[in-house]
Amino acid sequence: MSDEYFYKRRIPTIYAYTTESYGKKAWTGTRRGKGLLKIGFTTKDVAARVREQFPTKQPEKAEIVLEESAMLADGAYFDDKAVHSYLEKIGVSRIDNSEWFECTCEEVSRAIVQIRSGQKPNEGARRFDFKMRAEQERAVEMTASFFSSHSMKREGKAPHFLWNAKMRFGKTFAAYQLAKRMGWKRVLILTFKPAVQNAWKEDLNSHVDFCDWQFVSRDGLKFEQADLRKPVVWFASFQDMLQKTDNGALKPKNEVAAMEHWDCIILDEYHFGAWRDGARELYAKEELSKKGELNFAEGIGAESFAEELITLHTGAYLYLSGTPFRAIANGEFLEDQIFNWTYSDEQREKEKWGKMQGYNPYAELPKMILMTYQMPKELRDVALKGDFNEFELNEFFRAEEEAGGKFVFKYEEQVQKWLDLIHGQYLPCSLSALRAKSKPAFPFSDTRLREVLNHTFWFLPSVASCYAMKRLLDSGGSFFKHYKVVVCAGPDAGVGLDALPPVKEAIGDGLSSQTITLSCGKLTTGITIPQWGGIFMLRSTSSPETYFQAAFRVQSSWKMKNPDGESPNKDVILKEQCYVFDFSPDRALRLISEYSTRLNMNERQTPEQKVAEFVHFFPVICYNGSEMHPLNANDILDFAVSGTAATMLARRWESALLVNVDNETLRRLSGNESAMKALENIEGFRKLNQTIAQIINKSEVLKKKRRDSIADDVEIEETEKKALSKEEKEIKGLRKRLQEKLLKFATRIPIFMYLTDAREQTLKEVITRIESKLFQKVTGLTVKDFEALVSLGVFNNEVMNSSIFAFKRYEDASLSYVGKSMHTEGKVGLFDTAVPRSFFEKEVNID
Repeated sequence: MSDEYFYKRRIPTIYAYTTESYGKKAWTGTRRGKGLLKIGFTTKDVAARVREQFPTKQPEKAEIVLEESAMLADGAYFDDKAVHSYLEKIGVSRIDNSEWFECTCEEVSRAIVQIRSGQKPNEGARRFDFKMRAEQERAVEMTASFFSSHSMKREGKAPHFLWNAKMRFGKTFAAYQLAKRMGWKRVLILTFKPAVQNAWKEDLNSHVDFCDWQFVSRDGLKFEQADLRKPVVWFASFQDMLQKTDNGALKPKNEVAAMEHWDCIILDEYHFGAWRDGARELYAKEELSKKGELNFAEGIGAESFAEELITLHTGAYLYLSGTPFRAIANGEFLEDQIFNWTYSDEQREKEKWGKMQGYNPYAELPKMILMTYQMPKELRDVALKGDFNEFELNEFFRAEEEAGGKFVFKYEEQVQKWLDLIHGQYLPCSLSALRAKSKPAFPFSDTRLREVLNHTFWFLPSVASCYAMKRLLDSGGSFFKHYKVVVCAGPDAGVGLDALPPVKEAIGDGLSSQTITLSCGKLTTGITIPQWGGIFMLRSTSSPETYFQAAFRVQSSWKMKNPDGESPNKDVILKEQCYVFDFSPDRALRLISEYSTRLNMNERQTPEQKVAEFVHFFPVICYNGSEMHPLNANDILDFAVSGTAATMLARRWESALLVNVDNETLRRLSGNESAMKALENIEGFRKLNQTIAQIINKSEVLKKKRRDSIADDVEIEETEKKALSKEEKEIKGLRKRLQEKLLKFATRIPIFMYLTDAREQTLKEVITRIESKLFQKVTGLTVKDFEALVSLGVFNNEVMNSSIFAFKRYEDASLSYVGKSMHTEGKVGLFDTAVPRSFFEKEVNID
């Protein structure tokens, strides 16, 4: 493989040297002794760095007497200035304000130890004064402008705004800058992930822009203790804020939050918390399922938060998420209510930054590389499950606890072979493998990779699989026995921030240790471990939110200041690239396609353009069982669609996502007399108007009951709760039945496509201009009726395009076996757009 996917790590080092003459010089300060030491800092080879200073600066040969790591336990760094300052504070004399000191090697070593232990000069002082990057300024300006023009008095309710900004955008710092820009004095931050508290607190307490601001939290300063003449930020988790007494009232510690009028409520990690049952009391959200997440499989509409029902009072809402797939897909925010900043945006700025522009603020953000591997057949076959006989990672890594507390994998032998595989000791013999020109780059077998994978995160299916994996990794004969393995799973690992210390302690400075962190959910959102160089995706998650929130954990920057050369303040990057390792190629490529197309809001770009841009900055390297090769956009889109089995293809046309049945769509539908009349003429839709009216009216009544109970601050009786729950179920039932009726119409579309020969035009064009009579015969709808339903938003255009794409790709692949093709022109029509014919010609051999 090309060396472009690998890099050499630079190690920060404190060094000290002397010369023959300087080593004999008597001390002239208040202390007695002899010998001067030059104390410096470098990321180069120490000997090479010292040679740069000779013979031009000194005529004598230098003797290097000390080389020690300059890394702190939390992954940060310190430089020689910190050592100089410490030595001077303990009475060591500096020669003529140079880097030469009257001290011993032992004193320098002691100073380094004390600095590592936290006894740093000027401890407690604010360390940062950096400014916002250009995109952060745009986010603040755009949001401030929106909030200023949509005040509560004008709109009747607090405005809400979404930052669709990737991890490492700096949402916490930028949000504080927005607060300053708006003049806010009371900010409440709510999250479902308490582990992000450290980031919010650090940004507020370490930057000079927020000197007077106070941070309130459960384990820190209390709101009652704060100086209310100064700005206050209260950080709380939903879990903590929702705690109630035995009689159902808010905990006393949280009553003050309900009485306060907040300038802004910030909902952090919105992708995670927005769909949880725990938010029911605060948001009175009616479409929350029993499982704790919106049940999109059943197509229950995801409307925006019912902010008028919130029990907390605020002037604005700011939603933060790096993966707001559902919010965007369901139209919760209009275009002027969203600021977008994607991974591609970030890496594009990093790439185009010119040398003449000076310091590159994006340089510290590593480039990500996805390396996906097809498991050998003999390993893959033990974990084939489901209707489509697909490889299942959760099954492959399934584990259980035996008597005596020992955790074992169900397929222990195969998992051990997988461990052998990733460090190059298990390569099954096959004809294709024998023909390969070079060995595949497995994570711990390729020296270029192994060098930067001293610290990795393994994302496993369960607590049991984490402990079973630790047992195998720690075994005496294991290649990994020298790695410190930390299990961050289960109740013993702690909650939130409590799970971090064991990981940081094991990593230490990151340079003299090797660690593997095992988790099945903890530390996958809102935390930063600079030393992690790669993540192993070893569980079967199909959720793009879960996948990319975890994947971007490894993109944290790891840098230091470089005193070498003419630019002593230039950052030195310790991690220029980071890696995602996936052993389920179909899943990985499908999610890459989703991420790159659904979070890129540029309507001028086609899906293939969006994917092409993404993989330019996020290369995808695939091992197909014999060789490794990079994939392009067409490869990824083609595989994501052509990998669909016939049964899965049929299920696409039963998907609830094809039609919209939220209240706003139903109101538009019921208000269009001609569309209602057309549908009611079709069997099964006879009482459509009555059904829609029931859904809308019952929804409004239910909302009013909840609103009234909250406004009156009255605890709902148990009998009333049961009644409300019954009404809620009834509304869901009505909505689902209506949805099923509309889906019966959608399922007729594949029949229509089979019967028409038109392939290059979009389905809309075929229906309205070419085969309108055939369409009416198959579906029962006239062209006018169809156009009315489309204009009312009954059909989800994006999902329709995807389903038709899959249908035609599968159809074309089937016909190719007999030497025919239904798509001979330059374009292939979908629902309301067309894609190049080349999409259907490129074949990707993943298996």
